[in-house]
Amino acid sequence: MRIQALSPEPAVICRSPNPKEVYTYSPALCVLPDGSLLATLDFGVKPGCERLLTQGRGQVMRSFDGGESWTPSGNFPFIHARPFLAGKTVYILGHMDGVCGDIAIIRSDDGGSSWSSPALLTEGQHWHQASSNVIYANGCVYLAMERVVYDDCKGWNVSTLAPVLMRARIGDDLTRAESWTFASEIAFRDLIDCSSLHYVGIPFYRTEERRSVTVCSTPVERKCAPIGWLEAQVVQLHDPDHIWYDPSGHTFHLWMRAHTGCTGYAAILKVVENPDGSMTTLPESAPSGRPLVWLPCPGGQMKFHIEYDSRTALYWLLSTQATDSMRRPERMSPNAFGLPDNERQRLVLHFSKNCVDWCFAGLVDAAEGENTSRHYAHMVIDRDDLLIASRSGDSEALDAHNGNLITFHRVKHFRNLIY
Repeated sequence: MRIQALSPEPAVICRSPNPKEVYTYSPALCVLPDGSLLATLDFGVKPGCERLLTQGRGQVMRSFDGGESWTPSGNFPFIHARPFLAGKTVYILGHMDGVCGDIAIIRSDDGGSSWSSPALLTEGQHWHQASSNVIYANGCVYLAMERVVYDDCKGWNVSTLAPVLMRARIGDDLTRAESWTFASEIAFRDLIDCSSLHYVGIPFYRTEERRSVTVCSTPVERKCAPIGWLEAQVVQLHDPDHIWYDPSGHTFHLWMRAHTGCTGYAAILKVVENPDGSMTTLPESAPSGRPLVWLPCPGGQMKFHIEYDSRTALYWLLSTQATDSMRRPERMSPNAFGLPDNERQRLVLHFSKNCVDWCFAGLVDAAEGENTSRHYAHMVIDRDDLLIASRSGDSEALDAHNGNLITFHRVKHFRNLIY
């Protein structure tokens, strides 16, 4: 039987006022204690059209009817944000745009009706991330950001990123920098020697360490940036039978989008909490003792989201499905975005007991046309349903990367998809 979309008629959280010049990015969701929903997003803008942004780059939206309708509820001057709860307080954390890109955070103590002024958690640094997950353990909140360690890359700089696990105690004031502990850093290019990679086809296209390399010049130029990682999700393994299980509860893993030029891999690191409270970031290893950086992950070539469901002890993966990554780049449509591994039309759902072996659960939604999209999505569990916010685009979008919509999808009784 033909697979049917799980949520084919999404509600619209936000629509661009000018799709060719203002783009909708970075959706994220949070279920508040009163049952209402809070969404965050930010706007990109075509260079020279900054006048079109009459409010802050970031926007807060609220829904009191389960996601059917949304109204503005504030704004903030940073991007790539995610909302989360710590006790009864709602926080929104992201990073400033521009040269420095310091980590910024705001808080609400009245359920999202009003917000504090932004506070900076770093000073004079360059940080990046997407609206990734947040987990809770040991009385603390954990999330990942990524710091730009080097500034000498000419092109997309994912080889210079160091994913950093951040931890704060739930009862503390998380707008204070001293409330947070940052793990040690490993930049991708400091760990991986591309010249020593054999038999795995990575990198898929020829790359250089510090600049993008042209893959084809006609009908349009397409480049491949140095391989790297980005947009980490935080995972804690709960199964005592898992090879990497830590019975002390003080080991975490970072599952990251892997930019390799091909599809189906995620990159991973582990972070260990030390007795003195510090956190050390390390490469993971296989039982053979060999270092392990890449693992199978459907849609791991694009930003994905992992959410753990304690009721079923399963991990849920929301990712973008590739269908034609082996197409010769010069045979791609001139209007298609990026290289062949950069499809953004199909948003799909998987589940797993171990974060390695993923079972296909369903197609959340699909867009038709090369300029349309369903990607860069964020999800939360709300009782029996899975709530999803997608960075989306319809026929009015500039291209598959620069969409004009943030859409809301509800997968009802998502646990019924388990088999």
